[in-house]
Amino acid sequence: MAGSPAEINDGGSGDGEMTPLQKHVAFFDRNKDGVIYPWETFQGFRAIGAGLGLSLVGPVFINGFLGPKTRTGKIPSPLFPIYVKNISRGKHGSDTGAYDAQGRFVPAKFEEIFQKHAHTNPNALTSAELLEMIRANRDPKDYKGWVGAWVEWKVLYSLCKDDNGLLPKETIRALYDGSLFFKMEEEMASSKKKA
Repeated sequence: MAGSPAEINDGGSGDGEMTPLQKHVAFFDRNKDGVIYPWETFQGFRAIGAGLGLSLVGPVFINGFLGPKTRTGKIPSPLFPIYVKNISRGKHGSDTGAYDAQGRFVPAKFEEIFQKHAHTNPNALTSAELLEMIRANRDPKDYKGWVGAWVEWKVLYSLCKDDNGLLPKETIRALYDGSLFFKMEEEMASSKKKA
Protein backbone atom coordinates (compact mmCIF):
# COMPACT_ATOMS: atom_id res chain seq x y z
CA MET A 1 0.00 0.00 0.00
CA ALA A 2 1.28 3.49 -0.85
CA GLY A 3 2.21 5.84 1.96
CA SER A 4 0.35 8.90 3.10
CA PRO A 5 1.08 12.26 1.42
CA ALA A 6 3.63 13.14 4.12
CA GLU A 7 5.62 9.96 3.35
CA ILE A 8 5.87 10.54 -0.36
CA ASN A 9 8.89 11.92 -2.16
CA ASP A 10 8.37 15.63 -2.84
CA GLY A 11 9.24 14.96 -6.47
CA GLY A 12 12.55 16.74 -6.29
CA SER A 13 11.37 20.11 -4.98
CA GLY A 14 13.90 19.73 -2.21
CA ASP A 15 11.87 21.28 0.58
CA GLY A 16 9.93 18.14 1.50
CA GLU A 17 6.67 20.10 1.57
CA MET A 18 4.11 19.27 -1.04
CA THR A 19 1.31 21.53 -2.21
CA PRO A 20 -2.25 20.22 -1.83
CA LEU A 21 -2.38 19.62 -5.61
CA GLN A 22 0.83 17.58 -5.43
CA LYS A 23 -0.64 15.59 -2.51
CA HIS A 24 -3.80 15.06 -4.57
CA VAL A 25 -1.88 13.29 -7.36
CA ALA A 26 0.86 11.74 -5.19
CA PHE A 27 -1.44 8.87 -4.28
CA PHE A 28 -0.90 7.51 -7.79
CA ASP A 29 2.89 7.61 -7.33
CA ARG A 30 2.82 4.05 -6.06
CA ASN A 31 6.59 3.68 -5.57
CA LYS A 32 6.99 7.21 -4.13
CA ASP A 33 9.71 8.31 -6.57
CA GLY A 34 8.02 11.54 -7.69
CA VAL A 35 7.01 10.13 -11.09
CA ILE A 36 3.67 8.55 -12.01
CA TYR A 37 3.70 6.08 -14.91
CA PRO A 38 0.52 4.76 -16.55
CA TRP A 39 0.76 1.41 -14.76
CA GLU A 40 0.88 3.27 -11.43
CA THR A 41 -2.21 5.25 -12.41
CA PHE A 42 -3.90 1.91 -13.20
CA GLN A 43 -2.82 0.48 -9.83
CA GLY A 44 -4.09 3.58 -8.05
CA PHE A 45 -7.50 3.36 -9.69
CA ARG A 46 -7.80 -0.30 -8.74
CA ALA A 47 -6.72 0.49 -5.16
CA ILE A 48 -9.62 2.94 -4.73
CA GLY A 49 -12.19 0.52 -6.09
CA ALA A 50 -12.52 1.67 -9.69
CA GLY A 51 -13.65 -0.95 -12.16
CA LEU A 52 -11.34 -2.50 -14.71
CA GLY A 53 -12.68 -0.34 -17.58
CA LEU A 54 -12.07 2.97 -15.80
CA SER A 55 -8.73 1.70 -14.52
CA LEU A 56 -7.62 0.93 -18.09
CA VAL A 57 -8.98 4.08 -19.75
CA GLY A 58 -7.99 6.49 -16.96
CA PRO A 59 -4.22 6.18 -17.44
CA VAL A 60 -4.51 6.71 -21.20
CA PHE A 61 -6.21 10.06 -20.75
CA ILE A 62 -4.59 11.18 -17.49
CA ASN A 63 -1.00 10.31 -18.37
CA GLY A 64 -1.56 11.28 -22.01
CA PHE A 65 -2.80 14.73 -20.99
CA LEU A 66 -0.62 15.47 -17.94
CA GLY A 67 2.60 13.67 -18.86
CA PRO A 68 3.67 16.08 -21.61
CA LYS A 69 2.68 19.12 -19.53
CA THR A 70 4.69 18.07 -16.48
CA ARG A 71 7.79 16.72 -18.20
CA THR A 72 11.17 17.94 -17.04
CA GLY A 73 13.11 17.91 -20.33
CA LYS A 74 12.41 18.96 -23.88
CA ILE A 75 12.12 15.44 -25.26
CA PRO A 76 8.77 13.81 -24.46
CA SER A 77 8.75 10.27 -23.12
CA PRO A 78 6.64 7.63 -24.90
CA LEU A 79 5.73 6.35 -21.40
CA PHE A 80 3.94 9.64 -20.55
CA PRO A 81 5.25 9.95 -16.99
CA ILE A 82 3.64 12.59 -14.78
CA TYR A 83 6.10 14.49 -12.61
CA VAL A 84 4.50 15.25 -9.25
CA LYS A 85 6.68 18.30 -8.63
CA ASN A 86 5.41 19.90 -11.87
CA ILE A 87 1.73 18.97 -11.56
CA SER A 88 0.66 22.62 -11.36
CA ARG A 89 1.64 22.87 -15.05
CA GLY A 90 -1.16 20.41 -15.79
CA LYS A 91 -3.86 22.48 -14.10
CA HIS A 92 -6.62 23.09 -16.64
CA GLY A 93 -9.07 25.92 -17.00
CA SER A 94 -12.83 25.71 -16.41
CA ASP A 95 -12.25 24.48 -12.86
CA THR A 96 -13.52 25.64 -9.47
CA GLY A 97 -10.46 27.73 -8.64
CA ALA A 98 -10.05 25.81 -5.37
CA TYR A 99 -6.41 25.32 -6.38
CA ASP A 100 -4.45 28.41 -7.37
CA ALA A 101 -1.91 28.44 -10.22
CA GLN A 102 0.79 26.97 -7.92
CA GLY A 103 -1.46 24.18 -6.64
CA ARG A 104 -2.22 25.72 -3.25
CA PHE A 105 -5.69 25.28 -1.76
CA VAL A 106 -7.96 28.34 -1.81
CA PRO A 107 -10.55 27.91 1.01
CA ALA A 108 -12.80 30.76 -0.18
CA LYS A 109 -13.18 29.16 -3.63
CA PHE A 110 -13.93 25.82 -2.00
CA GLU A 111 -16.69 27.34 0.14
CA GLU A 112 -18.04 29.13 -2.93
CA ILE A 113 -18.81 25.74 -4.51
CA PHE A 114 -21.41 25.07 -1.82
CA GLN A 115 -22.65 28.63 -1.45
CA LYS A 116 -23.49 28.75 -5.16
CA HIS A 117 -24.47 25.19 -6.00
CA ALA A 118 -25.55 23.20 -2.91
CA HIS A 119 -29.32 23.83 -3.09
CA THR A 120 -30.59 20.52 -1.69
CA ASN A 121 -28.14 20.11 1.19
CA PRO A 122 -25.67 22.83 2.26
CA ASN A 123 -22.95 20.22 2.83
CA ALA A 124 -23.24 18.11 -0.32
CA LEU A 125 -23.90 18.20 -4.05
CA THR A 126 -26.41 16.19 -6.06
CA SER A 127 -25.62 15.00 -9.56
CA ALA A 128 -27.66 17.89 -11.02
CA GLU A 129 -25.91 20.43 -8.77
CA LEU A 130 -22.56 19.04 -9.83
CA LEU A 131 -23.47 19.53 -13.49
CA GLU A 132 -24.65 23.07 -12.69
CA MET A 133 -21.27 23.80 -11.07
CA ILE A 134 -19.34 22.36 -14.01
CA ARG A 135 -21.33 24.50 -16.47
CA ALA A 136 -20.94 27.64 -14.32
CA ASN A 137 -17.14 27.21 -14.27
CA ARG A 138 -16.71 26.87 -18.02
CA ASP A 139 -14.29 29.32 -19.58
CA PRO A 140 -15.29 30.37 -23.12
CA LYS A 141 -13.93 28.04 -25.83
CA ASP A 142 -11.90 26.03 -23.29
CA TYR A 143 -13.09 22.70 -24.67
CA LYS A 144 -10.26 20.66 -23.13
CA GLY A 145 -10.98 22.23 -19.75
CA TRP A 146 -14.71 21.51 -20.12
CA VAL A 147 -14.03 17.84 -20.85
CA GLY A 148 -11.38 17.58 -18.12
CA ALA A 149 -13.65 19.08 -15.48
CA TRP A 150 -16.65 16.98 -16.52
CA VAL A 151 -14.67 13.72 -16.46
CA GLU A 152 -12.96 14.46 -13.14
CA TRP A 153 -16.19 15.36 -11.36
CA LYS A 154 -18.26 12.53 -12.87
CA VAL A 155 -15.63 9.96 -11.86
CA LEU A 156 -15.47 11.42 -8.35
CA TYR A 157 -19.26 11.38 -8.09
CA SER A 158 -19.55 7.79 -9.33
CA LEU A 159 -16.90 6.57 -6.86
CA CYS A 160 -17.81 8.68 -3.81
CA LYS A 161 -21.53 9.52 -3.76
CA ASP A 162 -23.35 8.36 -0.66
CA ASP A 163 -26.46 6.16 -0.51
CA ASN A 164 -28.66 9.24 -1.03
CA GLY A 165 -26.89 10.23 -4.25
CA LEU A 166 -25.02 13.10 -2.57
CA LEU A 167 -21.35 13.97 -2.90
CA PRO A 168 -20.48 15.13 0.63
CA LYS A 169 -18.54 18.32 1.31
CA GLU A 170 -16.01 16.48 3.48
CA THR A 171 -15.29 14.11 0.58
CA ILE A 172 -14.63 17.01 -1.78
CA ARG A 173 -12.48 18.70 0.86
CA ALA A 174 -10.46 15.47 1.22
CA LEU A 175 -10.04 15.42 -2.55
CA TYR A 176 -8.55 18.90 -2.47
CA ASP A 177 -6.29 18.33 0.53
CA GLY A 178 -4.87 15.13 -0.94
CA SER A 179 -6.18 12.65 1.63
CA LEU A 180 -9.23 11.22 -0.16
CA PHE A 181 -7.58 8.51 -2.24
CA PHE A 182 -5.52 7.28 0.72
CA LYS A 183 -8.72 7.00 2.79
CA MET A 184 -10.48 5.17 -0.04
CA GLU A 185 -7.60 2.70 -0.36
CA GLU A 186 -7.69 2.04 3.39
CA GLU A 187 -11.45 1.45 3.26
CA MET A 188 -11.06 -0.94 0.32
CA ALA A 189 -8.31 -2.87 2.11
CA SER A 190 -10.39 -3.02 5.29
CA SER A 191 -13.49 -4.30 3.47
CA LYS A 192 -11.41 -6.98 1.71
CA LYS A 193 -10.07 -8.19 5.07
CA LYS A 194 -13.60 -8.43 6.44
CA ALA A 195 -14.73 -10.41 3.39
